[in-house]
Amino acid sequence: MAALSISNVADTQHALSAPLTNAEAIYRANLDMKGFHQEVVRVVLLDVQHRCITKVDISKGTVNESLAHPREIFRPTITHSAYGFVLVHNHSSGVASPSEADLQLTERLVCAAGILQINFLDHVIVGGGASQERSLAKTPGNGAFRKLLTD
Repeated sequence: MAALSISNVADTQHALSAPLTNAEAIYRANLDMKGFHQEVVRVVLLDVQHRCITKVDISKGTVNESLAHPREIFRPTITHSAYGFVLVHNHSSGVASPSEADLQLTERLVCAAGILQINFLDHVIVGGGASQERSLAKTPGNGAFRKLLTD
């Protein structure tokens, strides 16, 4: 188990050195979240070249939910003068399918990001097993997010 953890740390550090331009790269940069036994919401702050400035854990929840408010999510983005951000959270069940609450939070963040003129690049769910990550930017029916990405 310790060797796997050390391997995840090395993989994460390597992934953070490259631009985080897709869900797989974001997932690799947050491999540590696979081992969490409770849900954690994290903001990955990015510079203009989509490289990680820093990662901030916003909230830790229970085994099946975590509460996060847009003001807590945008605070570090504004404080660090980030070009944009990615929201990442884990599902401790290992299933990376978004819940209704995940979709609603994403929609609220899309609206707030538009008002604040901050680039909200993706919301990635970290799972395990066959469905390791899920990008809400590519989730069918999530038109508000796709509209933001194309505007």
